[in-house]
Amino acid sequence: MSVPEHRPLYLDKADPTSYAAAGRLAESVGAAAEAAGLSRVLLELVNIRVSQINGCAYCLDLHRTRALEAGEEERRLLLLETWSETELFTEEERAALLLAESITRLPEPEERRYAEDLARAVLGDAAYVAVCWAAIAINAFNRVSITSHHPVR
Repeated sequence: MSVPEHRPLYLDKADPTSYAAAGRLAESVGAAAEAAGLSRVLLELVNIRVSQINGCAYCLDLHRTRALEAGEEERRLLLLETWSETELFTEEERAALLLAESITRLPEPEERRYAEDLARAVLGDAAYVAVCWAAIAINAFNRVSITSHHPVR
């Protein structure tokens, strides 16, 4: 049996209704984050960190641009992968990043509970929920882009 030629199938184009629903989720997450007092920069840091873990080049490129537009510094973006090794990130950002990593990697229950409890203590419940949904949403978008082989332009 011969291997067929690989031809990407863009899931967003193949099923625009489902993709539009994902877009509405992203809008809702943004509104919840804003209502909880989270900055656009923090949300973009979460989007970028999750995309780094998942290896989604398309989303990394997109959210790097959005982070810079929101006022983020290039230096912090370059060091984001090693955020826990620096003092460049605030306590709120560190709690959100730890939570987003936990949601993405799904470590053992004890480690997950630690990340969740710390994030709730630092962020408060409304911001905790918004960060959780942000991490869940970008994980979904990463999978759409990776599966679709979306090119970085």
